[in-house]
Amino acid sequence: MIVFLATLTTSCDKKLEFEPRQNIDATTALESSSDIRSAVIGAYSIMGGGALYGTNLNILPELLGSDNYVRWAGTFQSYRQVANRAMLPNNADITRTWIQAYAAINNVNNVLENLDKVTDVAEKSTYEGESLWVRGIMHFELVRLYALPYDSATPGANTQLGIPISVTAVKAEETAAVKGKRNTVEEVYNQVLADLTAAISKLPEDNGARADIYTALAFRSRVYLAMGRYADALADANTIIDNPRFRLSATLESVFSNKRTSEALFEIEQNDQNNAGTSNDGLTTFYASLVGIGRADLRVNAAFQALYPANDARGKDLIYTGVGARPGNLYTGKWKTFGQNIPVIRLAEMYLTRAECNFRLGSSVGNTPLADVNVIRTRSGAAPLLAVTLNNILLERELELAFEGSRIHDLRRTKRSTGAFAYNSPELVFPIPEREIRANTELVQNPGYL
Repeated sequence: MIVFLATLTTSCDKKLEFEPRQNIDATTALESSSDIRSAVIGAYSIMGGGALYGTNLNILPELLGSDNYVRWAGTFQSYRQVANRAMLPNNADITRTWIQAYAAINNVNNVLENLDKVTDVAEKSTYEGESLWVRGIMHFELVRLYALPYDSATPGANTQLGIPISVTAVKAEETAAVKGKRNTVEEVYNQVLADLTAAISKLPEDNGARADIYTALAFRSRVYLAMGRYADALADANTIIDNPRFRLSATLESVFSNKRTSEALFEIEQNDQNNAGTSNDGLTTFYASLVGIGRADLRVNAAFQALYPANDARGKDLIYTGVGARPGNLYTGKWKTFGQNIPVIRLAEMYLTRAECNFRLGSSVGNTPLADVNVIRTRSGAAPLLAVTLNNILLERELELAFEGSRIHDLRRTKRSTGAFAYNSPELVFPIPEREIRANTELVQNPGYL
């Protein structure tokens, strides 16, 4: 099994080295097939670090939609700013997430520009597919955080500024993580779909711990859902559910305590020696309150726990009273060990996507919305519903995918507020990092951060 992460440690005051170390000379760095392979694996490593899926692509969205859900109790001011929806352009975590996302993109752009170094046809296709997938999902994650949400209902709405599209490797001498101006949200989403669709045509059926066809299909379904393209999101989700290779795990807890389960569509590989962090980074670091484990910085709101039905293991067993740091408060049991894998996208989400899309379309492709919702509920011991509404389905997404980084994205795409903030409030959009504005004069700052 390939381990993607190199341990990332940071100081308690988040004084980080912002220079994108993965920015490499695109003209000379890759000379052989082994170099290409190393660069692809390097992109996975970057994505597994604390700036991306190892910590921030989970925690930052959760803090943006924290009202009646989670509370930040930690000392890091960068996260507190996000929880308060009062971010500054020099916010350390907002800056490093931008930089490292573009570093991953730069790695794979370099691969795509040097694929002629690979002579084996199947190997070349896999590297190309993985690179396109990485580029697509990193642009997707960035545009969801640093721009107003995609609006499928309002003609012309998606001409708002998104993020710069990067399809050319940045040379080592560049000081900015990305060159050029910000593209529109529409242009970014079109690029994401183009990359993911091309990736699907290149990736193998099974690629071990790395991305395969079904990984790309799952992410494309997530993108289509964000765009309100329900028939397309439904088709991709249904394709995955219909594949006998994927099955829901016996319990939701086992998805997080075991590795590479039949439910996992993509997860970040970690172990006790190589992980996103054990003191100042990592999901367990911030979410857990166990003896000798975790800072207990993210508390679960009791009102949110109360949303779970009686006998539902997700609320009864997977939310616990802390016994380590900051004891006596509620915490999620999804993140309890430093070396556990991090599920980024999993089969349960596909069931809920299929349920929502079928409901919106008045169809029953694969199964009825009621049946799909009840598959998820009964797995955790919740009583099955007798009828289902759109609100039931959206609530089930919140309950099932809690503490996995999806809440604010679902609120924004369905135009629901969080606390006093409307779905399109500028306070829910990250500032373009100050150091990027200084290094790239073509970038325009988001409203409210000038």
